[in-house]
Amino acid sequence: MTRPFLPALPITILSQNADAIRTALHTAMKKNSCLKAGPEVLIRQATDTPSQINCDAVEVMIADPDLAAQIIPDCTNLTWCQSTWAGNAPLLNGGKTDYTLTALRGVFGPLMREYVFAYLLQHARNLDGFAEQQAATPPRWESATRMPLRGQTLGIIGVGDIGKALMPVAQSFGMTVIGVSRSGNAVKGVERMYATAELHQFAQQADHVVNLMPDTPGTYGRLNEDFFACLKPHSIFINAGRGNAVDDEGLLSSLDKHHLAHAVLDVFTQEPLPSSHPFWRHPKVTVTAHTAAESRPADVASVFLDNATRFAHGDTLLYQCDFAKGY
Repeated sequence: MTRPFLPALPITILSQNADAIRTALHTAMKKNSCLKAGPEVLIRQATDTPSQINCDAVEVMIADPDLAAQIIPDCTNLTWCQSTWAGNAPLLNGGKTDYTLTALRGVFGPLMREYVFAYLLQHARNLDGFAEQQAATPPRWESATRMPLRGQTLGIIGVGDIGKALMPVAQSFGMTVIGVSRSGNAVKGVERMYATAELHQFAQQADHVVNLMPDTPGTYGRLNEDFFACLKPHSIFINAGRGNAVDDEGLLSSLDKHHLAHAVLDVFTQEPLPSSHPFWRHPKVTVTAHTAAESRPADVASVFLDNATRFAHGDTLLYQCDFAKGY
């Protein structure tokens, strides 16, 4: 049954970007002031410090999951938390489940496309090789080895909202797309889907692999040396999903054994990545600082306000997380 419309919605913001999110909300609400469908959003608390939150006053919250996890057990009146992240392991594994948790989705696809294909093209067109030739003394005019993407197979582990965003670009380059999901059910535009139990068969068919798996106990260490041994010597592995899905030692060993050509890593089990970690100096590893697809305050505001209208009308919220599944 739909509840009566809520004309006002008091909220709490707990985020490293609290001030920027507050500004983005005000900007978006002014821009959409002519739209009367949504409630008036009243920002009661906005901070980056969990200890400053009055937990008893929290009913609706926009929050970074790592910060929210510190106070949510004490937020007895919480009904809805809008995360600022795509992944929400700190909250999904936090024990408290008597509220609605919504993820930040529908905004990361374009950024992830840029990240993934920047590195695939870097290797396909051997940009590093040409840079070395230009920097040599004297410079060398040589036809460096290239392996264009056309005709190759891109494997996507985790064909969700972000994974699907890669498909049109891959197909525009003439690539075939295969994928992995928990169920292995068919996905439109994907040549073949595999269940997570079929990772090795999937790896044998892929030229390049992008991991976008969610952070769940069932994914920990699944991408190990046995998995990497199934790849091709020219394969590029890109991890922009979760760091703990990768067995670091297994990946390093596989690179040294030439089971794959290169690894591009944006996420790690420990962040920041310790300066002593061998990934930093391995010639076949590219490290980026968890920047593949970052959330922007304007995106957080947009997703929240859309859901706030649904919440005020008693409708089902978009991008709800499933505590039982862990994503």
